Amino acid sequence: MTHILLQNEDTIVALATPPGIGAISIIRISGPDSIPAADKIFNGKKPLKDSPSHTIHYGKIFDKDRLIDDVLISVFHTPNSYTGEDSIEISTHGSPLIVQKIISLIVENDVRLAEPGEFTKRAFLNGRIDLAQAEAVADIINSSTEASLRGARNQLDGLLSQKVDQLRELLINTSSLIELELDFAEEGLEFMSLKEILKNINTIEEEIDKLLSSYSFGRIIRDGVNVALVGKPNVGKSSLLNYLLKEARAIVSEIPGTTRDIIREELTIDGILFRLFDTAGIRKSIDVIEVEGVNRSRAAVQNADIVLFLNDATVGFSDDLYSDLLQLTSSDKILSVVNKIDIADYSPEKFDAGISAKTGKGIDQLFGKLKERAIGTHSYSEKSAVVSNLRHFNSLKKARFHLEGAKKSIDGKLTGEFIAVDLRNAESSLGEIIGKVTSDDILNNIFSKFCIGK
Repeated sequence: MTHILLQNEDTIVALATPPGIGAISIIRISGPDSIPAADKIFNGKKPLKDSPSHTIHYGKIFDKDRLIDDVLISVFHTPNSYTGEDSIEISTHGSPLIVQKIISLIVENDVRLAEPGEFTKRAFLNGRIDLAQAEAVADIINSSTEASLRGARNQLDGLLSQKVDQLRELLINTSSLIELELDFAEEGLEFMSLKEILKNINTIEEEIDKLLSSYSFGRIIRDGVNVALVGKPNVGKSSLLNYLLKEARAIVSEIPGTTRDIIREELTIDGILFRLFDTAGIRKSIDVIEVEGVNRSRAAVQNADIVLFLNDATVGFSDDLYSDLLQLTSSDKILSVVNKIDIADYSPEKFDAGISAKTGKGIDQLFGKLKERAIGTHSYSEKSAVVSNLRHFNSLKKARFHLEGAKKSIDGKLTGEFIAVDLRNAESSLGEIIGKVTSDDILNNIFSKFCIGK
């Protein structure tokens, strides 16, 4: 469905840069009265309403006769702006007091404060971007690694949207011919054979399966990987954490039970974010505080994408702790690592990697194993459409479910009405991803998570 913003939509204003003291702050206005509202408080060489789009103007902002600040104002005319509406961006000195005064003046001129994500929501409603691209804007803002930024950038550039739209168009064409055939049922005309319909359905299912299979990779690229460091007391978990972070964040001691709470740190390996959770040793204890630490450790293991199971080369493989871990997580999530290889030999067949948290030996091999365990052997290129959003993943699953329903209708020799209904439902599910089919509840849920000013 196409969204058209009503011409009488009101005008909104918000601070577009982070609040606080800085060199520059930017105030954004969008809507039909944005330029007149700015003109009422701006004193430049000429009125902003007479200025071409995409021009910048120096001047002063006054509250009656009182000077507030020297500013630069950027003018954007509809439809060539971020929101598709007339827009103004005011660059001021980065004083919270100046920002507050300017926004207050603008609000006095029949402009209201923007809600979270409302500028991007208007860009979507005005057809400047689709819904998947709008969500990518938030992902770009929140990206913390090179990989997550590239993934969000690809989505904003429309790689996923183009793929979904292609599949949706094929569905529309197929279901339209079936429905047309129903209109001419009495004449016995056939516009598309059942064999062709099945071929189209299978083609779409294959492409959907590729997108679904990319979700695990896409989620990791977007959100990062949770890694729980687990091992018996004094195997060197805290020493390893300190080595990886190049600073002493965790207390290293020979006393068992030193780590009583979860210590969380972050590490980037080849652009992928790894969140490291240094856990208390999983063991029995009568110490109330230590018991709580062990309980938190168990929860960290259950929620981890990877469990880095650390062993001591001078002791060997901890079979009993490994058995305990299998009660909390699956074996494919456990990465068995042996520490202290600088002072003792070990049996390589029992471990995925051998390291020395003291000298750094084997750390590069460990990095490689962590990355491999996180993303497997996926070979997605920068031009691949990748699913990283749970909403998109669920919509794809719904689309595939309806496609299977259409195939069952064909196998059961049901009439075209049943086939067409399932194909239309599948098309609707794909439309949810890019916003061709959506509801106010979905839109409000998505844009409420944005920051104000974007």
